[in-house]
Amino acid sequence: MVLAAYCLGSVSFAIVVSRLMRLPDPRTYGSKNPGATNVLRTGKRAAAVLTLAGDAAKGWHAVWLAQLYAPLAGLAVFLGHLFPLFHRFKGGKGVATAAGVLFGFNVWLGLGSLAIWIVIAVFFRYASLASLVAALLAPFFAWYISSSYAVLLVVASIAALLSWRHKGNIGRLYAGTESRIGANKAS
Repeated sequence: MVLAAYCLGSVSFAIVVSRLMRLPDPRTYGSKNPGATNVLRTGKRAAAVLTLAGDAAKGWHAVWLAQLYAPLAGLAVFLGHLFPLFHRFKGGKGVATAAGVLFGFNVWLGLGSLAIWIVIAVFFRYASLASLVAALLAPFFAWYISSSYAVLLVVASIAALLSWRHKGNIGRLYAGTESRIGANKAS
């Protein structure tokens, strides 16, 4: 994404517009700066306006694309943790990575989910239960906090995958054999 934004930023609309309108290269006159103000020195206001609009649009477009693909990056990093390429696709359950993704989307989304995890962990002393409850509530927090359906979809997907990764823990919770936080394992 950074490389794509850099390449987009490298397109000089002063040069593009000047070529299209058969004006001199803005790097050869005035301040020799390829910008809207220097293009205005040709006396062609339309060329200067187009240059200004093009340069502003590329800045907006780069940020818009980054925001558009940020949810996919969040899902990708979570999947990378669950199924790591470098470790034969055998990874962790994803709780900490999911928390990082939530904080990356919105600090309030991350804090809300963390608060739920802490409350459940303190009262019930099961890390798995705290993780499951926080994961199941995270999509509701995302729906309330975020205006992005992409973020909501990704958070719901992460919650579903995290719940699936905890299927063994769910069975042990149901059977009453799940280890509590701070409990020593039997030898």
